[in-house]
Amino acid sequence: MLWIFLTLAAAPLQVARNAMQRGLVEEAGPWGATLVRFLFGLPFSIGIFALAYALTPTASPHWTSTFWVGAISGAIAQVAATAALLMAMSRSGFAVATMLQQSSLPFAALLGWLLLGDDLSAAVWTGVGVATVGLVVLSWPRAGQGRADLAGALLGLAAGAAFAVAFNGFREAGRALDPAHPLVSATAAVVVAQAMQSLVLTAILAVTRPQALRAVTLAWRSSLAAGFFGSAASACWFGALALAPAAPVRAVGLIEGPIAAAVGRKLFREKLRLRQWVGGGLTAVGLLLCILG
Repeated sequence: MLWIFLTLAAAPLQVARNAMQRGLVEEAGPWGATLVRFLFGLPFSIGIFALAYALTPTASPHWTSTFWVGAISGAIAQVAATAALLMAMSRSGFAVATMLQQSSLPFAALLGWLLLGDDLSAAVWTGVGVATVGLVVLSWPRAGQGRADLAGALLGLAAGAAFAVAFNGFREAGRALDPAHPLVSATAAVVVAQAMQSLVLTAILAVTRPQALRAVTLAWRSSLAAGFFGSAASACWFGALALAPAAPVRAVGLIEGPIAAAVGRKLFREKLRLRQWVGGGLTAVGLLLCILG
């Protein structure tokens, strides 16, 4: 039953990472806050990979072109997804944006069907439909706030779509690297991706937004905390997935939604309306159907 405890730990750690990054947006901007996830999480991710590799002496990584294509595409998509999520949080609120980015699951299912030949059951197709209705209800603009709400909703859905691309990219990278040892493969892909993300994003910000790098450096305590929470969440997710099938892990992981709602209310003074609760509930039911299917 250890996978249940790991999943129950991963969800709040992930919400904590998002909250720390959300708090950095005003000072460092969305791209500076995005960098924090990768740059300050990289040392922790390296440590997690080193531990996984040390505990798996029979691992034999194969650094093929398929791995690099998957890792690079996943890295690019993850950067875009993180930035879009942080901007969505600024417009739609912390909890709503968190639920909107859960659209990554039905998006990932559709991408897997279209590009990787995955066979989707009737339950998955039903879940995709229910989740889509829930996301429409959740993102429907308020009277007089149409443009701002629409922008937040589109950014949240874009984050979900980009996270779906990242998920499939890392999945292919892991399968190409060492399919017999998924934990080593997954953590290796994360380390490679975070190293590329940190290097490229730091170089771009150094040229275009040096003030963002200064803000991230000055807020190093919050940045380091965000990096730690992110890496710890990843370690718990990967540990749970190594011990149990993905479906029940993702099902338990849906507790991220109510945790995000509580954090949004406590830290950011957000209050969800009835329509948002209904949309979030429909989305959660759709996601659960996708997972169980």
